[in-house]
Amino acid sequence: MSTATPTTLLTFPCSYPIKIMGRRTDTFAQDILAIVIHHAPDFVPASMEMRPSKQGKYLGLTVTINAHSREQLDALYQALCAHQSVAMVL
Repeated sequence: MSTATPTTLLTFPCSYPIKIMGRRTDTFAQDILAIVIHHAPDFVPASMEMRPSKQGKYLGLTVTINAHSREQLDALYQALCAHQSVAMVL
């Protein structure tokens, strides 16, 4: 009897939403967009959703990419988390 678990529960390709929250700066959304397009060239920039926090200090972004592999998602998450203005990636 095998007790191995699958490495991922996702079936690729798939539509995959990512939420990014960070400090609201003049270039935050553009910086995040550049990172996303680098890792998911088929992402449609007009589909990015933006929501400012109540006090306007933070900006929440939601991008839904067409994910092709676990490696692609891991690389994208690492790049997003490495950005100096990003506080959280979900």
